[in-house]
Amino acid sequence: MSGKLTIGLSLSLSGSYAAMGRQAEAGLRLFVADLNAGGGLALGGDHYELALDCHDDGSDRARCAEIYRSLCFENRADLIFGPYSSRLVRIAAPIAEQAGLVMVNHGGAADDLYEHKLRMMVGVLTPASEYLKGFARLVGTMKFLRKRVAIVAARNTFAREVAAGFENACNDRIAWRRGIRVRVKFTGDVDPADPPAHLLAAITRNRVNVLVAAGSFGHDVKVMRTVVDLNIPVLACVAAGVIGFGAELGEHAEGIVGPSQWEEEAEISAELGPTSAEFGRRMRERYGDAGCDYPAAQAYAAGLLTTAALQAAGALDQNRLRAAFSDLRTTTLFGGFAIDRVTGRQLNHQLMLVQWHAGKKVIIEPEPRLDAGAIEFPSGWRLITSSLQIFKLSRGKQAPHDSQD
Repeated sequence: MSGKLTIGLSLSLSGSYAAMGRQAEAGLRLFVADLNAGGGLALGGDHYELALDCHDDGSDRARCAEIYRSLCFENRADLIFGPYSSRLVRIAAPIAEQAGLVMVNHGGAADDLYEHKLRMMVGVLTPASEYLKGFARLVGTMKFLRKRVAIVAARNTFAREVAAGFENACNDRIAWRRGIRVRVKFTGDVDPADPPAHLLAAITRNRVNVLVAAGSFGHDVKVMRTVVDLNIPVLACVAAGVIGFGAELGEHAEGIVGPSQWEEEAEISAELGPTSAEFGRRMRERYGDAGCDYPAAQAYAAGLLTTAALQAAGALDQNRLRAAFSDLRTTTLFGGFAIDRVTGRQLNHQLMLVQWHAGKKVIIEPEPRLDAGAIEFPSGWRLITSSLQIFKLSRGKQAPHDSQD
């Protein structure tokens, strides 16, 4: 090796985002090990070994700022990756911008991150406003004559953007013609031990048959526990895309739908790096069954994309690196990658929808498929007893997409 390049970042290895932060760290450590085992990074005629300088921000904004000031200035890293959560990315990104360093954002999905003219940030994730648009389209296929919708959102920017994106999709002309009507909107905390009486009354009064929750993992779990006995036929929430959701809700998770940035069973033709299935197997070999959800996959993909952009740039020059990211059009195990040249917002990664089925997440096909192997919803399930010929599930048959809807 000719030298060493260091990736600097903070992750929440403790605090409220610890479960996700530890997975992201595991994914990055696997990426670094894989790259170095393969001979390192070829750059400008030299070969470099990668090193990871990862600090625990404790899910705390002040600690996150302190770490990124160090990594971007006095203890300057060669490459900067962002923290986990939009809340902490908002702290880290301006610091990297001030230092003139590209920041690879693998952990924050809020749309507003790309509205502050941060020229050096590169997004890997589908933005929050897109999370549940596909679910709105699927609700439109239900054979309920009227689809009466309730939206329950937490009090944070990410949740507002998810909820607004879903509501906009419900209000477009096609959805309106298919009978979708948003009847109830609620913003705030929901405690299943003391649920908001006015929310439950509004759900009952409006005969809600579709309810969506948008917020943190804990928020969404509380909402689902609150409404699970109200016999609402269709439930969806952001948290349902995470493996831990099934463990939290047990049998009550059955039938609940969620958006997912990545699933191991998705059949994506990766131009860079391993397939999803190979990545999942490697993660379990190295870290056991607890280490393979979307934060690990998106962090590993961030490493693949960064090395590809570096090789295209031909040198460790931050402006050339940012330009190389703008020109990059490729796929990894995480799916498609292409960014807006000016804002850095992700344009080409396609979200999936999953549903909990017999204690496991299963990918929902975006369009009806009647080929062999499709799983129909049995009578009596939460979703969707009136549309057995429309809604299908498929194990591992998600096709890659070239662009966002």
